[in-house]
Amino acid sequence: MPAKSKAQQMAAGAALSAKRGERKKSSLKGASREMVDTMSEKELHDLAATKQKGKPPMSPMTER
Repeated sequence: MPAKSKAQQMAAGAALSAKRGERKKSSLKGASREMVDTMSEKELHDLAATKQKGKPPMSPMTER
């Protein structure tokens, strides 16, 4: 499942590094902190591996 925005892709990357132990979970904020607990490493990898080219900075749902 590809990321819908650059923000989602970057949050997934941060969550993935915390899940792998490369970063402390306490350093995460917002969505990335939630992603660590609710998503598998494969799901996080799929989101984080999405190319940013052509993606909006934030998804329309979060711009409110």
